[in-house]
Amino acid sequence: MKVGIIQQHNTADIADNRRRLIDKIRHLAADGAELIVNQELHDSLYFCQTESPEMCDLAVKVPSEATAAYADLAKELGVVIVTSVFERRTAGLYHNTALVFDTDGSLAGTYRKMHIPDDPAYYEKFYFAPGDLGFRPIDTSLGRLGVLVCWDQWYPEAARLMALAGAEILIYPTAIGWESTDSDEEKARQREAWITVQRGHAVANGLPVVAVNRVGHEPDPSGATGGIQFWGSSFVAGPQGEMLFAASDSLETNAVVDIDLRRCEQVRRWWPFLRDRRIDAYAPILNRFNDEQPIPPHDK
Repeated sequence: MKVGIIQQHNTADIADNRRRLIDKIRHLAADGAELIVNQELHDSLYFCQTESPEMCDLAVKVPSEATAAYADLAKELGVVIVTSVFERRTAGLYHNTALVFDTDGSLAGTYRKMHIPDDPAYYEKFYFAPGDLGFRPIDTSLGRLGVLVCWDQWYPEAARLMALAGAEILIYPTAIGWESTDSDEEKARQREAWITVQRGHAVANGLPVVAVNRVGHEPDPSGATGGIQFWGSSFVAGPQGEMLFAASDSLETNAVVDIDLRRCEQVRRWWPFLRDRRIDAYAPILNRFNDEQPIPPHDK
């Protein structure tokens, strides 16, 4: 599979952001990309730096004119496109939603972000209700895509459940960066942790991982912080965690990356993690924290 990734710096001009994305999608398709993955909330600035009800005006219905543009493009170019939108379900109910359009322009599937952060400059709980569609891969003409979104990428349970449901590849549209007051050492630790945990999902599940982040500085509208410097560093890892491609941490990047999905079968034969799972012993993982009663012993 040839996967195209778009790491873009966004501005407040939504029409221009979309125009640039569409131009890049066209170029990637011309270069042979079959699957094209965009970053999280790619049409606008990352508005979650502040809590502002007015920002809900950015939300779009599904379907709408905004989503139709990507559906039409997928059909025109004969590619699968993974998009990320601020979904308006109804007044006062919104989701951070990934939409996948197949080569015929149809909506192949929808994923609503399950894990919603609430950290300084990432006030997503103010805007987004948690996803209610579960961890279900999306079937396309290219295969079964395990699409998750940003904060989901820190949770091994999400990746595992996608793998157990038959996902052939894990995909993470992302918007993550540095807070301006962090030291260079802390910034490096954060970025490396982000890369490492996702490479771990690739290894643990024997699946390729595609992570596409935004890049560039976006100011804090409130002025309370120095804004976010999105760290880019989009990457594609193979089923043993091997790095197939790594983008710049500061520059816009478009690239087509070859992924050999057939290798996953062989890797899973070498490392049969799914075979050796102790599903009889994992019930405590459903608890928030196991501090109320001892975990029962199990045979090794």
